[in-house]
Amino acid sequence: MRVYFMGVCGTAMGNAALLARSAGHEVLGADAGVYPPMSTVLREAGVTVHEGYDPSRLAALGVDVVVIGNAMSRGNPEIEWLLDARSLPFTSLPEFLYSQVLKKRKNVVISGTHGKTTTTAIAAFLLRENGRDPGFLIGGVPQDPPSGNHLGNPGDPFVIEGDEYDSAFFDKRSKFIHYAPHVAVFNNLEFDHADIFRDLADVQRTFIHFSRIIPRSGFAVVNGDEANLKALGSMPWTTVVRVGTGESNDVRIAAFVETSSGSRFDLHWRGSPWAQVAWSLPGLFNARNAAMAATAAALALDGNIAPRVSLEGLARFRGVRRRQEVLVSRPGLTVIEDFGHHPTALAETLRSLRSKHPTSTLAAVFEPRSNTARLRTLQAAFERALAHADEVYLGPVNRAGALSEAERFDAEAVAENLEAQGINARQFDANAELYEVLVADTLPVGKISRVVIFFTNGSFDGIIARYAAAAKA
Repeated sequence: MRVYFMGVCGTAMGNAALLARSAGHEVLGADAGVYPPMSTVLREAGVTVHEGYDPSRLAALGVDVVVIGNAMSRGNPEIEWLLDARSLPFTSLPEFLYSQVLKKRKNVVISGTHGKTTTTAIAAFLLRENGRDPGFLIGGVPQDPPSGNHLGNPGDPFVIEGDEYDSAFFDKRSKFIHYAPHVAVFNNLEFDHADIFRDLADVQRTFIHFSRIIPRSGFAVVNGDEANLKALGSMPWTTVVRVGTGESNDVRIAAFVETSSGSRFDLHWRGSPWAQVAWSLPGLFNARNAAMAATAAALALDGNIAPRVSLEGLARFRGVRRRQEVLVSRPGLTVIEDFGHHPTALAETLRSLRSKHPTSTLAAVFEPRSNTARLRTLQAAFERALAHADEVYLGPVNRAGALSEAERFDAEAVAENLEAQGINARQFDANAELYEVLVADTLPVGKISRVVIFFTNGSFDGIIARYAAAAKA
């Protein structure tokens, strides 16, 4: 089959295109911005990548089906041609994945507001460490396993990141509704994606719909400490396994300690020891990601509630790019990049950094870029999260002109409120200006030990790589 991916350079779309290529399909694609590393990886794998959208070119390519990414919308010239001509079938990415990969597999679907990418990577990594060849699709760039996509052995589980965002401009259901879970992981649940969900109850509703397609032979792995997940109810149609720090959980995280080199914790299964873990990843939130992933992997392997998965490999797990990734570590300065774009994620990461670097000055550099962060909806929560830092640098709101002043995140007000709390906070109208001030403030050699962490789900106009290079120099 000749398959054409619209928006092929996105992480999820690119990895899905590579899966299709591995399955023997001829794969082509296009994107408005053809950029590495994904464009390079795709071309090296034999995927033809076109820049820009051209209906006449698409018509001449002779493809069998068009896979439309959820970043595509009406007005795109190729979409308008597809709808007018009706000469080519088209589908969403989640539906394509179901029909071509997932419908005959035992799927482990990782959902939650935070931690999906890391938890998916851990689950796939642990299955490989335990001698299996799982398939997986990871919405990021993992260091372990060594790629973000793999078909694996059809007889082994397939691990996939289950996003609650919508599937396509013509299918507003959450992506995870298509993924046919055998083991469904509910890592956490908070209000996010304010561009498509009205409120927390609206987000809970789509998670409830997801829970209803878990078969009776399957499992729901639930964060037992998360109050917002109580809306899912008892799920009597399947087996529920709860994970967390509370004593009522089936899998319990205990004795968590964070050190300068990472963290360690114990896992217990219904009061009996399961494993002791010492690894390089920071924070209780990552310990929870590991516990959820390990539980899901164990249930997917043999359907036995008693965990039979070795966790020794976690000591070697290196994490995912852009998730608390240390770019520079030298005396007096640590530079970290993080994909954080929700206030809870920012707060947890800053608390973890405070534990690891108790005598250092924490400088948080935040770009309000995601469709939720750009709005005032969670502005107070972002302010509370950033108050865990000693210094705050706020970049301009991404695509600010598309929002009214009343609905737009007010970075100036946030900076003023943080200043009133004794935090050195600055707001900038351009990232280039932020970069110059940040370099002047933080790179001169002095007696102050400083941790600089960048939070964004985008490029931050390239200033992260520039700052890291300057810090190394």
